[in-house]
Amino acid sequence: MKVHTIDLKFQNVEGVIAAFLIESGGELALVETGPGSTLPVLREGIEALGFCVADVKKVLVTHIHLDHAGAAGWWAGQGAAVYVHNKGARHLIDPTRLMESARMVYGDRMDELWGEMLPAAAERVVILKDGDEVSVGGATLVALDTPGHARHHHAFACGEVVFSGDVAGVRLAGQSYISVASAPPQFDVVAYLESLDLLLRGGYSKMYLTHFGEVDEVEDHLQRYKIAVKAADEFVAARFNEGVDESSLQILYEAFQMEQAFKAGVPAEAWSDYQVANPTSMCADGLRFYHQRKESD
Repeated sequence: MKVHTIDLKFQNVEGVIAAFLIESGGELALVETGPGSTLPVLREGIEALGFCVADVKKVLVTHIHLDHAGAAGWWAGQGAAVYVHNKGARHLIDPTRLMESARMVYGDRMDELWGEMLPAAAERVVILKDGDEVSVGGATLVALDTPGHARHHHAFACGEVVFSGDVAGVRLAGQSYISVASAPPQFDVVAYLESLDLLLRGGYSKMYLTHFGEVDEVEDHLQRYKIAVKAADEFVAARFNEGVDESSLQILYEAFQMEQAFKAGVPAEAWSDYQVANPTSMCADGLRFYHQRKESD
């Protein structure tokens, strides 16, 4: 199996969202589609590698958030089978609610950021559950149920390689800092840490992050990310218990994460790229929602 990383150049920023083209036994498959807004870049990237877009017959998405699966419906329209978590399939078949929710958040920037999400014909959507397999040439990808970032999240393992979606965080190329991917509304710290332990037990030698690219020191990355998730949760829990309001929490959380990033040697110019890949305001909201749910339980 050969993996080609395609930089989708989201918002004209390099190295923040990737899609992965798998080449195996004369077959092609895609892991992640990126948003509809970057579909032209994805198609150009596939062709630049010497392949024909029409030859991509299988598309796997780790979850249905727009930066991972926004273009899935287009691929289904080209005849590709789209593989997705059983809890997320209905949103690919009818993305109306997903798009309406996103439009409430992003307003006038919605189209610029994410583009169009086309509905995927139900007969082109293949539902996956934990442990289900997808064959690509001589390679077999196994769906791993990995909730925490979202309840409908799969990582995909193939031997010693794993495509982690958002369950292993956001780490831009050349940086050691890992940003906690805690987007609302389904972020769950307990489930997230259990998913990280699952990946650690897999003993993978190579991991592909949608944000962004190839990681070789997988165990070190996952162990450090567990620490980062716990620290982020503890910080927000303390502010939540102090009664800090939503806007103030966003500001405080960004300052907290900036401190972690700069301690890890992230230059100021790279911080802005992290904010494109994984905005701290959004992540603060996800952690706050998590603690609101805990309080109401």
